[in-house]
Amino acid sequence: MAAPPSAPAFPAPTPPSYAETTGINISAPYPYPYPVPGYGAGPTMKDGQPPPYPTQPYTTQPGALPGPPPAAVQAVYVQQPLVFHDRPVQMCCASCNKMIVTRLSHNAGALTWVVCGSLCVLGCVAGCCLIPFCVDALLDVDHYCPHCNALLGTYRRL
Repeated sequence: MAAPPSAPAFPAPTPPSYAETTGINISAPYPYPYPVPGYGAGPTMKDGQPPPYPTQPYTTQPGALPGPPPAAVQAVYVQQPLVFHDRPVQMCCASCNKMIVTRLSHNAGALTWVVCGSLCVLGCVAGCCLIPFCVDALLDVDHYCPHCNALLGTYRRL
């Protein structure tokens, strides 16, 4: 079987030079700064030659903006709003800044009075209408800090 014909021998293309792609001629000598009017001739070495590094005077630092200094940054921690229920909640107390589990206190609220009134309408007027004031599931709940006794929040049933 015969070998497939080979492609004609064309020279391989050469990639573009650095000067062609960037526009910077790296073979040119590094330009020494010329004296700027009002700033003098700049530093020189002992033999009167310019230094081997570029020197340029700055009136301000590069990137510095005129004006007052920037304000100090202060970290602010935002706590998600806490939802209170009829059970104790673990939280950081806002008044004493301690990690606590809230102390509960049950108080008569709107739901308690609605149920009491409903029982009175149904004929339970001999004292049975006062039963809702003894049932914790019908009372509102206040959450207090056990250390500083501050009221932290209230859970209202109605």
